[in-house]
Amino acid sequence: MIRTALVLAALVPLAVTNVLAAPVDARASYVVTVGGINVAMVDIDLDDDGAQYGLELSARVAGLGSVVASGTASASVSGSSAGAALQSRSFALETRANGEVFTSNVGYDGRNVSAFQVQPPVQDSYDRVPLERAHLTGVGDFLSAFVLKGNGLDRSLCERTLRIFTGVERFNIALGFLDNDEATSPRTGYQGPLVACSLDYQPISGHFESSEMTNYLADTSRMILWYAPLGQTGYFIPYRVIIGTSMGDLSMVLTRAQS
Repeated sequence: MIRTALVLAALVPLAVTNVLAAPVDARASYVVTVGGINVAMVDIDLDDDGAQYGLELSARVAGLGSVVASGTASASVSGSSAGAALQSRSFALETRANGEVFTSNVGYDGRNVSAFQVQPPVQDSYDRVPLERAHLTGVGDFLSAFVLKGNGLDRSLCERTLRIFTGVERFNIALGFLDNDEATSPRTGYQGPLVACSLDYQPISGHFESSEMTNYLADTSRMILWYAPLGQTGYFIPYRVIIGTSMGDLSMVLTRAQS
């Protein structure tokens, strides 16, 4: 459950139309809550020299009973930022919870998966949807997928489908434009205009058909992501994410941004 919650939090997670004119060195911090109770703190660092980028994520999970296990997670990705969207070359994830360590490493050649390894290996069973080679083309990692570059805060940020491979699961997240909005709360890390996008989770392969979480995400219609500009960098980052659950909203909110 911790891996799923952290992936959603980092769904946490920016698209491009031109090369950045100046290097970017930015940091964003988030708080994750379930039903209004704080369960995690997430920090994300972004470095971009106009040709290459790096992203680092660290998360501390306090836990919430049997719903979310306490632990830590870290992720890093590097790749090319010179095109119309971030293109990852290597991705690494590590989670620690309940005395267990899980790691995932994925290499990309262009937008195709060149190699991947997870430890401990995922055990196949009758209800796991097989990964196919065709599913591993035209994809990226889940962290870079949510860091967008663009010309402005408008509906074009929402009009895209994120094609993601985590090393275990292959899925799409289709974004759709909902509305223009405004962040006004002084308790958050940004006040100003936003754009709100709907999220539609579409499992492709690698998941278990009996997974309650996978089935819930595929069926729910209450998933919303708000984007905010990251200063004058040309990047747009998640300001808030809401996913409705039976225990109340799972929410991730930006608490601090530096660029």
